[in-house]
Amino acid sequence: MKAKKTNKNCSNIKDRFYKTISKRVGLEAGWVQNHIAGCPKCQRRLASLGRVNLALSMIKSMPHGTDLLGKANSQAIGVLKHSLRNCSKAEKLRKILPNPTVFEKCWTYRNTAANSAACIAILCLMKVGIFSSASKLQAESQKIVKQYYEQAGKDLADDIFSA
Repeated sequence: MKAKKTNKNCSNIKDRFYKTISKRVGLEAGWVQNHIAGCPKCQRRLASLGRVNLALSMIKSMPHGTDLLGKANSQAIGVLKHSLRNCSKAEKLRKILPNPTVFEKCWTYRNTAANSAACIAILCLMKVGIFSSASKLQAESQKIVKQYYEQAGKDLADDIFSA
């Protein structure tokens, strides 16, 4: 019981510590806001950060091609120092292509697979349902016909239904 209480206290202290640090050092801190209001360079950086966040959210919401990684790397390399832009590792980053897993490749066909599986299941259920209903109908029909002929005569009914 005491260990749970200690963990809860640690969690509360950690949350308070994070909130306090964020208020003093984060973007919401008054001195940071005052600095950004008077510094054109930081305003441009903050605007760039906002554009990056917007672009990332758009990328997440839209389908993209396989060349996206190369385009993103090229843009990222473009903001580096000139000496870093021209090194061999930067060139490799420009040309790299993603290597999706088999699961990621198949994920695009998930709706088609689910629809196909549903159709197959419906067909199987229909087949089972139709044939079981047909056999029930046949058995009931035989009972009715047998009852009719039994009323006409026992010998006649035995001759027809014994085969």
